[in-house]
Amino acid sequence: MEAGRDKMVPVILSGGSGTRLWPISRKDYPKQFCALLKEETPFQETLLRVRTLGLTASPLIVGNRDHRFIIAEQARQIDEEDVTILLEPVARNSAAAMAAAAFWQAETDPEALMWFMPADASIGQIDRLSCALGQAEQAAHEDYIVTFGMKPAKPETGYGYIKQGKALAGMENAFHIARFLEKPDAETARRFLENERYLWNSGMFLAKARVFLQELKKLAPEIYSSVEQAVAQRDSDLGFICLNPEFFSHSPSISVDYAVAEKTARAAVVPSDFSWVDVGSWDAVWELTVKDQKGNATKGDVFLDEVHNSYIYSDSVMTAVSVIDDLIIVVTKDAVMVSHRDRAQDVRHMVARLQAAGREEAERHQRQYRPWGFYETLLHGERFQVKQIHVAPGGKLSLQKHFHRAEHWIVVAGTAHVTRDREELIVRENESVYLPLGCVHRLENPGRIALLLIEVQSGPYLGEDDIIRLEDIYKRSS
Repeated sequence: MEAGRDKMVPVILSGGSGTRLWPISRKDYPKQFCALLKEETPFQETLLRVRTLGLTASPLIVGNRDHRFIIAEQARQIDEEDVTILLEPVARNSAAAMAAAAFWQAETDPEALMWFMPADASIGQIDRLSCALGQAEQAAHEDYIVTFGMKPAKPETGYGYIKQGKALAGMENAFHIARFLEKPDAETARRFLENERYLWNSGMFLAKARVFLQELKKLAPEIYSSVEQAVAQRDSDLGFICLNPEFFSHSPSISVDYAVAEKTARAAVVPSDFSWVDVGSWDAVWELTVKDQKGNATKGDVFLDEVHNSYIYSDSVMTAVSVIDDLIIVVTKDAVMVSHRDRAQDVRHMVARLQAAGREEAERHQRQYRPWGFYETLLHGERFQVKQIHVAPGGKLSLQKHFHRAEHWIVVAGTAHVTRDREELIVRENESVYLPLGCVHRLENPGRIALLLIEVQSGPYLGEDDIIRLEDIYKRSS
């Protein structure tokens, strides 16, 4: 282990929504939790990278309150349960998220180095990353706020840029930052590529908690005061740290670049050459996926004929594509997205239009994850709805009732423990139970394998808001 790594605190920022990767990435289950490239999700890859680099401090995760059980479950899946999870009640961009982590850390060790990293980047060449991290440590120990600037591999229009300034005295490969630049047009990006002083902005930072907070207080006092109170007035719930919603919501919603990095005299950059890709759009996924001889990358049940340089994904129906070039086609159970590969960054504009039109598909998947497992709508008609329900071992739904619907549960796999008013029932495979309208009921999985059942609902109103929770071990209000 390199000197100082045992005292470096990894901070994983996991609050993004990933609209450019719609329809796989949606607000209720964004891209950092989706395994598009490997078996592990980007969030899990980030946790594993911390372990590989030998950082022994427990990871500190800042994420959206709505994703708390997804975060905890994905960490558990890779045996990374020694984590602290700070929950944002509302999204307030990277400055507020980093401030929350810094205030939390400053309570125990304000001099600790904090390595802030987004949860959605794909990084390789870990030996080079380790070298860059060591160079950044030197500057951070001298009270600089250090970012990692990636040497551009192409004229990328989807990333922000950093212009490298003068070298820091006595530092190895560390420089002042001359300026931050917005995502450029194609011609400007080509000029940047020809000048080695222009670097991609990775969004990763290394700084002492004390230094970051000092600069935040000076340069963005409204964020500082709001988040300070949100952390001080926090609550704890099922092991999660819940930031105070009243104070946190008062924080301006701006990035750390705007709030601090562009204004502070302490900003520094370490030019880096490890492989790094912000997996933020479908063209990036295409680049990172193995391709056939015609330049196509596919995933799922896909058939191609005379297709070139395209990405086709299907997680549901067989998808046949013929005689097209340079397209992105993504097929899910409830949406199909088609875009030119060169304009994949603009998918977010379509998502904005869908949101403005009130389309639920813009933000929600058919499969809805819950702390006990998930459910998925299979069929929806007039006065009836069919779902599959997957309950993890030990999972327990809330004790509840409905005013407008009755339910029929058929167990397909596993064993169900069912509460129906005053009855306690064990329902096994190929058995069923009927829950009349208004009865108080609960479903549990007492076994060691997943419980899978089919739920048939019938009634005049079948919305999810017709759930009256009487008791819930997960303490959900909705």
